[in-house]
Amino acid sequence: MRAVFQVFLAVCFISAAVIAGLNAKANGFERSRLLVDGQVFNVELARSPDERARGLMFRTEMANDAGMLFDFGRAQEISMWMKNTFIPLDMIFIDHSGEIVGIEKRTIPKSEAIIASPKPVRFVLELNGGTADRMGFDVGTRVEGLPR
Repeated sequence: MRAVFQVFLAVCFISAAVIAGLNAKANGFERSRLLVDGQVFNVELARSPDERARGLMFRTEMANDAGMLFDFGRAQEISMWMKNTFIPLDMIFIDHSGEIVGIEKRTIPKSEAIIASPKPVRFVLELNGGTADRMGFDVGTRVEGLPR
C-alpha cells in the first residue's frame, strides 16, 4: 500500500510540474520587476504587437503584486479597451521618462469603451483595479525599472 501511495504522489508531483510548465509557456511573456513609489511589482512585458493585443485577456485573477507592462517602444497616443479582459484593472499611463501622466482607475471588465492616454506615452502599466488608490499612486509618481 505504501508503494502505491508513493507512486500516486510521484504522479501528482509530475502532473503539477507539467501543468505549471504549460501555464508559464501559455502566457509566454518575459517577466521583470518595477518599482512604483516604493512598491515592487512583478510584471509581464508586452512588447510585440501580438503580445500587446493579447495582454491580460481571459485571465480571471492576478496576484496583488503582479501586473502587465505594455511597452510601445516610443511615446505615442495610446487607445486600449477591456474586451475579453475579465478582471477590473487600473491602467497607468507612463511617459518615456518614467513619470505617471494619467491613471484610468477600475476599468470595467469586457467593456468595449475606448480608454485613451491623456498625452503621448511609451508605457501602460496594468494593475489590479483599486491598486492605484490603495497605494496612493497619482500623476507625477515615478516608475523605476522600465525597459530602455
